[in-house]
Amino acid sequence: EVQLVESGGGLVQAGGSLRLSCAASGFTFGDYDIGWFRQLPGTEREEVSCISNNDGSIRYADSVEGRFTISSDSAKNTVYLQMNNLRPDDTALWYCAAKISCRYYSVQYWGQGTQVTVSS
Repeated sequence: EVQLVESGGGLVQAGGSLRLSCAASGFTFGDYDIGWFRQLPGTEREEVSCISNNDGSIRYADSVEGRFTISSDSAKNTVYLQMNNLRPDDTALWYCAAKISCRYYSVQYWGQGTQVTVSS
């Protein structure tokens, strides 16, 4: 069974930090790139970062560049998103997803999401 399990969300004050984890199982981790997405109620999921397990390349959305760091641990089949200097507009339901390539939006598998709430 394919699973992507996010953890690490929570409530934090503006300027604080959180580290999200995405633990993958049920598929060959190295065959997929892993993206982090966020979603506000009534809006589409927005991809904010992606890491390639093929060549190690990394992408960030402008809104998180310089504040967030994505990393991958192939020994643990886990991708992390270190979120620093959090802002109230980072409040959202956060998902990780397995993709064929960071170059494309198309998602093969989704996690169930973890809530991040940033208070002002």
